[in-house]
Amino acid sequence: MDQAKWTAVDEYLCGTLVPADPALDSALAASAQAGLPAINVSPNQGMLLQLIARIHGARRILEIGTLGGYSTIWLARALPADGSLTTLEVNPDYAALAGKNLERAGLTARVTVRVGDAASSLTALAAEQVAPFDLIFIDANKDGCPAYLTGALALSRPGTVIICDNVVREGRVAQAGSRDADVTGVRRYFEMAAADPRLTTTAIQTVGSKGWDGFAISIVSG
Repeated sequence: MDQAKWTAVDEYLCGTLVPADPALDSALAASAQAGLPAINVSPNQGMLLQLIARIHGARRILEIGTLGGYSTIWLARALPADGSLTTLEVNPDYAALAGKNLERAGLTARVTVRVGDAASSLTALAAEQVAPFDLIFIDANKDGCPAYLTGALALSRPGTVIICDNVVREGRVAQAGSRDADVTGVRRYFEMAAADPRLTTTAIQTVGSKGWDGFAISIVSG
């Protein structure tokens, strides 16, 4: 593995294709100053999420795992004027910072930050009988991925796209005997996705400034 080369290529791609943005840059700076872990998506990954949401014509987006709101900003900007995004965050301090970052980006009217355990929030959203979401982005603790997939499916419709980030774990996902809770959570997610007749799923490995990882993408059928 050559992390220096991967980072250099990401820097070139982002510098060429992803213009600097004051709101996004401020969100990263504020997150770093507050001591949040630097586990947000990279700029080119954020742009990929935004493009997928735009290509899909998403009007309602659900994000599981807000952190400082960096990916939230990318996704919310893909929405039409009457679109909405709900994002779930267990840490109230992170949620408060994300709220400030979203306000700075002018997206407060489109985004709702719900604070609390994500699995419980998903259950609550289903009980509230909210309209199904067009796109769901899962980017939270990986040991919770099986529960998040179950919750996401309860809030989906035929055609909903579900994306789960950080599923390769530097290759550890292929280790059948791993006792790492993050690895076993992702492996169970894959098993559930493969066994569910409603889902068509693939996964892609990625390398870049965030290291060796990848994402899974599913579409819900009728």
